[in-house]
Amino acid sequence: MKIKTIQDIERLEDTPLEHRLRGLQSTYDVIRRAARESPEKPVFHFLKTGGMDEKAVDISYAFFVGRVTQTANLFHDLGVGSGDVVSYILPNLPETHYILWGAEAAGIANPVNPMLDRDHMTGIMNAARSKILVIPADRDIRQKIKHIKDHVPSLKHIIQLGNNSGADPGDDVIFYDDVIDHYADDRLDSGRVFHRDDVCSLFHTGGTTGLPKLARHSHYNEIANARMTGLAIGMTSEDISFCGLPLFHVNGAFLTGLACFMTGATVLLATAAGFRTPEVIPNFWKIVEKYRVTYFSAVPTVYSSLLRIDMGGADVSSLRVAICGAAPMPCDVIEKFEGATGLVLLEGYGMTEGAAVSSCNPLYGERRGGSVGFHLPYQQMKTVILDAEGHYLRDCKTDEIGTVVLKGPNVFSGYLQEEANRQIWVADGWFNSGDMGRQDEQGYFWLTGRTRELIIRGGHNIDPAMIENALMRHDDIMAVAAVGKPDSYAGEVPVAYVVLETGADRDISGLLEFAKNHIAERAAVPKEIYLIDDLPLTAVGKIFKPALKQDAIRRATLAALADFGPGLNISVEADKTYGTVTRVSNVPEERIRDIRNIMGQYAFHTIINDKK
Repeated sequence: MKIKTIQDIERLEDTPLEHRLRGLQSTYDVIRRAARESPEKPVFHFLKTGGMDEKAVDISYAFFVGRVTQTANLFHDLGVGSGDVVSYILPNLPETHYILWGAEAAGIANPVNPMLDRDHMTGIMNAARSKILVIPADRDIRQKIKHIKDHVPSLKHIIQLGNNSGADPGDDVIFYDDVIDHYADDRLDSGRVFHRDDVCSLFHTGGTTGLPKLARHSHYNEIANARMTGLAIGMTSEDISFCGLPLFHVNGAFLTGLACFMTGATVLLATAAGFRTPEVIPNFWKIVEKYRVTYFSAVPTVYSSLLRIDMGGADVSSLRVAICGAAPMPCDVIEKFEGATGLVLLEGYGMTEGAAVSSCNPLYGERRGGSVGFHLPYQQMKTVILDAEGHYLRDCKTDEIGTVVLKGPNVFSGYLQEEANRQIWVADGWFNSGDMGRQDEQGYFWLTGRTRELIIRGGHNIDPAMIENALMRHDDIMAVAAVGKPDSYAGEVPVAYVVLETGADRDISGLLEFAKNHIAERAAVPKEIYLIDDLPLTAVGKIFKPALKQDAIRRATLAALADFGPGLNISVEADKTYGTVTRVSNVPEERIRDIRNIMGQYAFHTIINDKK
């Protein structure tokens, strides 16, 4: 059925989800079924460089399921049971899929962002009590391994991709290529019987204390979301997805991974670094033409980059949909992208806690720019009013702003760290997303802000506590608060508001250098630091970040419109429909269009010359 309206979703739901998942208890079952139905069909086209003369490495579903089975048997041989954790620090390789799904078949997978510093990696693995770590043949990662080995007492084995050619004979490392073919590829040696509620993965997501939280996914969460997503965008076995987002993130792993395996589709793995590979963006349209890609998912920064690339007459008629959901997409970018390419761009909404996707604009219905569309089939989604302590008061009325809450088979059971589970559940098992939004009369959802404080830079979640905790170690800083400042390219960039100790040197460049040297994630280093006399506080003495966020929006607007001179009046204020709006007044009539084009590059709502 082609989804055009919310009523189409309701008709889809007349068929029980259990019927659509018949015979599937685990992600391993999904892969086995696809291999049984189409053994010789490519599951992956792997590009090593993204160059136009490159011939992709093709991997069949038959080989894939065999390698996943062998990998699970390797982990089992090393002592991994259903409750043990295998962490991996890997780029986007076919082997990464073998490790991820092999770990879920043997125990629990824990993907780790390779761009984190060693202390952050150590914190994640200690929280997970990782038993095995899988790493690439990468010198930078190897330099972090000794520290990790010395500080993660649960770690028993390290596996490195490749063989031991040229390795240090003193290394206590198992080389994947040297051992993997010793294991059976047609059965799980463990004899494991899967249950849908078995925990199968721990994906890390932004926390509130500087250390990422680990979201527990069950096999049912992941296979349900894969099927639900496939229904929402009409996936079939003929699809070829382009995977350019990282496989340590749910978008890459599930939307352009497991959802494809669910329908027997093919994945184009676009180099180890995905969209970060220098050749991928310039060659994107030619790659689409060559491999007949049908859909891809990307963050707003990628779409902005693609707009700068001449399509060069490439035949992209195979592409039926482009998806964006990791961060708010400016309406102007959506319009320009669709106008330049003739493609359908679907804006959606998802989170790690919901196993990737929770809502999406209808592919065959009206797409409303700025909206994140309808809830997925079989998942419930609504907005509610909570009291100051986060307790449920009532459901929101139509178009009334409230907290977005989720419930359904894709929604996780909670974080591994129990302290992180406080106040995440609203009455009757609804998950508090931490996002604010409204639902209109036709069922479309619109996000208006966040109650949680995460900064989303180019689709990458940044915990402001990571910035604040690092800067507070500086002797001259009395208080600090970090927020996201709107950015036309990255969506948001982190900035920090700092109160200095009395008599301290007002050396912003020195503070920025300190931040660079002490913050674990490069993406979290603040782009700017603003020195202020006092942080805004609530009546009970807590930092009032909405005021700082409004200031950051105002600064971004002033910078964007700097060439228009000092005569403009710019204000930022709360709004009952959009959450926050920027008002630009005193604009000459002949300059309104120019300002509208510039402000259209930002995700926040701007009103020009409004007579209130």
